[in-house]
Amino acid sequence: MDKIRLILIDDHPFVRDGVRMRLEATDDIRVVGEAGSVDEAMQLAADLGKIDAPHIVLTDISMRGASGIELTGLFQLHFPDIDVLVLSMHNSVEYVKRAVESGAKGYVLKDAPAQELVNAIRAVYAGETFFSPELQHYLEGFSVPGGAASPLTPKESATLAWLACGYSNKQIARELGMSVRTVETHRLNLRRKLRITGHAGLVKYAIDHMLPLKKLQAGQTSKEDT
Repeated sequence: MDKIRLILIDDHPFVRDGVRMRLEATDDIRVVGEAGSVDEAMQLAADLGKIDAPHIVLTDISMRGASGIELTGLFQLHFPDIDVLVLSMHNSVEYVKRAVESGAKGYVLKDAPAQELVNAIRAVYAGETFFSPELQHYLEGFSVPGGAASPLTPKESATLAWLACGYSNKQIARELGMSVRTVETHRLNLRRKLRITGHAGLVKYAIDHMLPLKKLQAGQTSKEDT
């Protein structure tokens, strides 16, 4: 399985070392480069794009010179295929709002557990957004495309429908043409968006709220026959 390629941007080498060690302890994330400023990050992304293009940029906000928010806007303009995930000590609504408006796909607090950061990276790689739970109430005041304040994505809805039919992660992955890990990420996002704790609660919600997928398929078949 291809690893998630990530570049790490922070102007404190000690912080970068700690984050890199956390991420490289996983089996699906690889840090392919580091930078201490926005200018270095832009050059790094350009160089890596020729040989080992990153999927995600993990950036701090407060840095010498240009900020991580400015970096987000620059990457949206020059490297639109690279998603930006913010890792910051700032937990104010203004920082979160500016990051989202600049194009960030997620925002994780630096004091979050290591697993939360890993989950955020996997979610963004899967095409979703991710915000630390402490920031959820900030998202109610403005739109986050595909995020916690938005409706479920098509892939999340499909995952929920297959859950309602009693399918396992492996079966759902086969039906939707994705990896089991991606299905796990969708389920994590579903629980976060729907504010559900535990697997049993998510399955119950799926059964209670989703039209059984077999009925949907039967309807589609009958339409094709007419």
